[in-house]
Amino acid sequence: MRDEIRMLPAVALRGITILPGMIAHFDISRETSIRAVERAMKDGDAIFLVTQKDSNKDNPELEDLHSMGVIAEIKQVVKLQNDIIRVMVEGRQLAEVYELVQEQQAYMEARVIVYIEEDEQHLPAQAEEAMVLLAMLLQQIEVLAIKSDFQKKVQERVERHQKEYVLREQMALIREELGETNTDSDALEYEKKLEELQASDDVKKRIKKEIQRFKGIAANSSESTVSRGYIETLLELPWDKTSVDNQDLTHAKEILDEDHYGLDKVKERVIEFLAVRNLTGKGESPIICLVGPPGTGKTSIARSIARALDKKYVRISLGGVRDEAEIRGHRRTYVGALPGRIVSGLRSAGVKNPLMLLDEIEKMSSDYKGDTASALLEVLDAEQNNKFRDHYVELPVDLSEVLFIASANSLGDIPGPLRDRMEIIEVSSYTENEKLHIAKDHLIEKQLAKNGVTSQQLKISDKALRDVISFYTREAGVRGLERRIGEICRKAARRIYEGETEKIRVSGNNLEEFLGKPKYRQDKKNKEDEVGIVRGLAWTSVGGVTLEIEVNVLPGKGELVLTGKLGDVMKESARAGISYIRSISSDYGIDPEFFTKHDIHVHIPEGAVPKDGPSAGITMALAILSAVTNRPVRADIAMTGEITIRGRVLPIGGLKEKLLAAKNAGMNTVCIPKDNVSDLSEISEEITDGMEILPINHMNQLIKAAFV
Repeated sequence: MRDEIRMLPAVALRGITILPGMIAHFDISRETSIRAVERAMKDGDAIFLVTQKDSNKDNPELEDLHSMGVIAEIKQVVKLQNDIIRVMVEGRQLAEVYELVQEQQAYMEARVIVYIEEDEQHLPAQAEEAMVLLAMLLQQIEVLAIKSDFQKKVQERVERHQKEYVLREQMALIREELGETNTDSDALEYEKKLEELQASDDVKKRIKKEIQRFKGIAANSSESTVSRGYIETLLELPWDKTSVDNQDLTHAKEILDEDHYGLDKVKERVIEFLAVRNLTGKGESPIICLVGPPGTGKTSIARSIARALDKKYVRISLGGVRDEAEIRGHRRTYVGALPGRIVSGLRSAGVKNPLMLLDEIEKMSSDYKGDTASALLEVLDAEQNNKFRDHYVELPVDLSEVLFIASANSLGDIPGPLRDRMEIIEVSSYTENEKLHIAKDHLIEKQLAKNGVTSQQLKISDKALRDVISFYTREAGVRGLERRIGEICRKAARRIYEGETEKIRVSGNNLEEFLGKPKYRQDKKNKEDEVGIVRGLAWTSVGGVTLEIEVNVLPGKGELVLTGKLGDVMKESARAGISYIRSISSDYGIDPEFFTKHDIHVHIPEGAVPKDGPSAGITMALAILSAVTNRPVRADIAMTGEITIRGRVLPIGGLKEKLLAAKNAGMNTVCIPKDNVSDLSEISEEITDGMEILPINHMNQLIKAAFV
């Protein structure tokens, strides 16, 4: 072995050691180090690299450096920002520094001893001791790098949590100053409410679990908002909270009489219904469904029942509901999920035994989002609704103590399975006298208060009210009547406010000043008996009306022409009537070839209004027979009933409304199906008084009574 002394530019490294055979890079910024690299590149790229003992010292002396270093070859030099140089080198030989020279040069120069092995036999052993030493060093370096990276990540996490802690404390203080609450205080509030909640252990256990989960959610995350809404919904539901019902039936009857005039049959059924509830002690009696035309007081009856029983009142409108989730609720996985209308109604009521009105139950529909009527079956079924499951709540909700009352305008539009679970109570049309009393006892007082007018300032005579009922409204209920009274009050209020007058009296003589020209005229019977013209009776959504059916016989090819926008049922009734008339044509001397040489045109006026239903068959058949035989029909007779091809007369519905229409039209005789005679007992004498009600079960009886 021999020694070689060399003089090389030197760079003192901070925190890094480079060994022979290593390729590494390091950054330098000291001026002396940059000059040393530049000098080395001029002299052949050789540079001496030695590690500082103290990496914080800027101008190290010989005693500040380790004794051993490495002679390396510069491979690449890159200039970075802020006057930093990145140098890539490859270690070549170990060398020992014994002198530093930095007198006149602008860089550090080292005098080093390089050890050179001459005996080639010893080189392999020394070399092997060195790929072993290097491997150990590299392994240690990797371990240190992993530890350093791990410690760095831990430090970053600690710093982040520390930062979040400080920010949360600041945010808590800000919220405290603003009077708001943070997540922890919200959770404490929820736990306090949970202790006071009247619910089963299973429900409380589920809510407690949700509160614990809520504590672990970041306050500013979207999940926190969802969890908060769910917990608040569960805490606000009346799981076991009930109100005490008033079981005094006398009190209930007084309330119903106070709020509604007439409707005696309805009130009686309601009182019976409440009596059954009082005896059974539960709400397992059939669910009431109030069916009747608009404006007849179905909703107000339900509200009166709630007031009579001291129950909380909740109205749920089902008109136009097509999504099953409106009943069962949305699943919480959906954005903006909400509980269904039933659970929301319970939440707003605050007790588990309110009166819940399912308004317009027949106007629900179904589409791809589910069958809403089927979803409602579980709600109204006493065998199932004690464990009703809302998709949002995800816990069984007891609906067995809810007093459900449904309302509908038409019974035929309610699905059969749903109708089977309800007890139907018909709320029929009001007579003119009933409307007069309702206006005097309820509507006028209500509209006077609504429009700021007193009963001393405005008087409306009975004659004016009757004219409003007859000539300014056409309805089964009193909603339109209330609007007209409100219109009178508004015009009176303006006159009083402007100082035109202090007191106003509305009579039949000055009614047009407030409501304008009459909008309707009463259907009256014809003045003369005519051929081919017969007055029928029909039920519509606004009550009963009279239909004048006209028939003309024309030369032709035996066609039946139907006009007046008739529905399929009425068209079939007309064809059935033709078949019956042809079967009895010989009894009336009709030429057998008459029906092949003549066309028969059946028309019902007001062609823009759709007409349909199974009650005009006998009317069209009689009008056709009158036109074919040229025999006049009595002008003071009206009729309703369906016909078969053998001439039998079938029963109909809406008898009260139809008789009321005949009464208003001044008819003396009304022919009804014999099977409807039992319905007459439910109709007041005010309607039937002065009219002859003629029950018939065959067309022969009608023909005998109607032909002049």
